[in-house]
Amino acid sequence: MRLIPKNSEYTWALFSVLYFGFFLIDPIASHAGARVWFFTILGTIAFLLLYFGLFWVSNRQALLHLAAMVLLGVAFARYNGGATTFFIFAAACAPFIVQTESAAVKVFLAVQAAALLTWWGLHLSGWFLVFANGLSFVVGASNIHFAQRSRYNRKLLRAQEEIENLATVAERERIARDLHDVLGHTLSVIILKSELASKLMGRDSAEAEKEIREVEQISRQALSDVRDAIRGYRTRGLAAELVHARSTLETAGLCVQCDAATAVTIPPVQESVLSLAVREAVTNVVRHARARNCSLRLEQQNGSCRLEIQDDGRGGSHVEGNGLRGMRERVEMLGGRLVRDTSRGTKLTITLPLKEVTQNREAGQ
Repeated sequence: MRLIPKNSEYTWALFSVLYFGFFLIDPIASHAGARVWFFTILGTIAFLLLYFGLFWVSNRQALLHLAAMVLLGVAFARYNGGATTFFIFAAACAPFIVQTESAAVKVFLAVQAAALLTWWGLHLSGWFLVFANGLSFVVGASNIHFAQRSRYNRKLLRAQEEIENLATVAERERIARDLHDVLGHTLSVIILKSELASKLMGRDSAEAEKEIREVEQISRQALSDVRDAIRGYRTRGLAAELVHARSTLETAGLCVQCDAATAVTIPPVQESVLSLAVREAVTNVVRHARARNCSLRLEQQNGSCRLEIQDDGRGGSHVEGNGLRGMRERVEMLGGRLVRDTSRGTKLTITLPLKEVTQNREAGQ
């Protein structure tokens, strides 16, 4: 059984539980007997079940888990100085089990009140107050901010995904309409003229040849119209993606600098890869970077196109996720190169050769 749900954003919970080790310091330092250790281990097992159970139950049940965690702290407070850990964990988890910031504040204040009453009712030392109220206040208050930001980011990403889905459906419908308008009548004419040519083949070869030539001309024109329609769709891809990226980052609260050279001519295949790269990179910045600033730069250098996306966030691990791995594979398939630098924030540099543009220019000369 997994401790937290698969693909959960709360992977930090696996590492945070190590702080519960402070609960074991008191019995270790005092060389406690078997009876004390029995109840200590029992309390530890109960805490772990309550703690990891938070990530599997509904919000209402999670509040019950939190209340039971506080009761454990009250029960052990007189006998184990490390019982303050229960209150700290309760204050830390409270903001993540509710849906609004105001509800998080109410639950957090309830944990604070419980810790204060425990200290007052059991006449405990000032150190209990320092940790159970002071430290839990710092941890809980900061987590209220992070939980609210996490909820905001989830809402933003859901809205972004919905907008992208609607835009995709609308674009598919537009392309279907364009292709129908371009090809519908033309294909009907081609069929009629082909049938006429086949009938004239045995009777009037000159007239049949004329009809075949007209079929060829109409077919070439239809092919040109289709290419124009597709080219019109693709050339708006990267420009639209950069505009959308800027809007998304600004909505997420980042300061954005976008420097895209207007003179860069990019073949459709390279443009598609760069558009996907911008989308994946911006999604990663919004989800994981915790950045304040982000810059996007697009320029042409020596027959190559260079895209640079940089943020001042927390950087990332050296292990590449599926999105970044797919991005690298698409870039390398076109003979390009992707460099990822996480020493100061995250900086992605993608270089793609513009082979198709170079060939066209040489042909023109």
